[in-house]
Formats: sequence, structure tokens, C-alpha cells
Amino acid sequence: MTLFTKITMAVTALLTTTSTFALQISMSSLSQESSRRVFMSKTAPAIIGGAAFLTSHPTISLAEGDSSDPYADYITTESGLRYKVTKEGTGAVPQPGQNVKTQYTGWLDGFDSIRKFDSSRDRGRPFSFRVGAGQVIRGWDEAFGSMAVGERRNIIIPPRLGYGDRGAGGVIPGGATLYFDVELLAIQ
Repeated sequence: MTLFTKITMAVTALLTTTSTFALQISMSSLSQESSRRVFMSKTAPAIIGGAAFLTSHPTISLAEGDSSDPYADYITTESGLRYKVTKEGTGAVPQPGQNVKTQYTGWLDGFDSIRKFDSSRDRGRPFSFRVGAGQVIRGWDEAFGSMAVGERRNIIIPPRLGYGDRGAGGVIPGGATLYFDVELLAIQ
């Protein structure tokens, strides 16, 4: 089903649940104060009814199958972290407080963009940290806390799990979504 078809279905559903006389209000025949009250009292139930219809019909999801989202096949966690396993791991999963050895590359505008901001791979030196101890951004603690040794993932970290509105070091602007290719090499 195309995005256009989904939008058409959603709008049709909303309009069929809308009270027809709410749409026929003549704003010019009422005083400004009265017209606002009448308009709100007639349209609010229709809007709520339309929203209830859309939420009760999950097949009319505009995001579902939306080809404009290049990351539609990624898993989204409850926190908003998105990831895709690119290489399965076969080792253990780290417990909170354990040290892990990793490799990573980070970008600002999507994977493999020209705005790479850091890479342990480019330095030829893995990076180590303690999982769940707040030594790294929250998105990293969450991602590495569920990876198996040997696993590699592409992760997309929303600002609230990254550097938030403050940014970092003049390199990462406030409100930036971060894109990482990460690999869990070992638990130390």
C-alpha cells in the first residue's frame, strides 16, 4: 500500500467520523467570541473521534512501509534507540559494570556520510569502557548492554540518548542524532 493510499484512507476515515454540521458553521454570521466557542464545541468531538478511529486501525500507519525512511528495517527500542545487527555475535553479553573493548565509527548525517566525527578504527586502537556506569553516552550503554561478543551493529542514537541540546566539544552540535557502526570485541 502506497503512502498516498494510506493518507487518503486516513483522511477519508477522519471525514466520515466528523460531524457534518461542524464543517458548515458560518463564521461570519456569529460574533468572534461565540464563533470560537461553537467551532470548538462542534469540531473537538469530531477530531477526537477521528483520532480514536485512526488509533484503533493500526493498518493505517503512515510510517509503515514508508520508503522515505532508509532505516525502516531497524529495530527501535522503547527508549528510541534504533539498531540493525550487521554481524551476529557468538560470545557472552556484558553485565552492568563489566569492562568492554569496542571498535566504532561515528557520523552526524547518516552512515558513511562525509561528516564522520570520530573513529577508533581510523586510530587503530580499540576503545574500552564500563557498561552501564555512565562513562559513555546513554545510547552506548544501552546498545552495548545487549550485544554479544563478536556482534557488530549500526546504531542510531537520538539526541536525548546522546549529547542532548548541549552537543560536545564543538564537533557535535546540540540536538544531533548520532550514527554509529559499533562492534563488541571482548568483555575484559
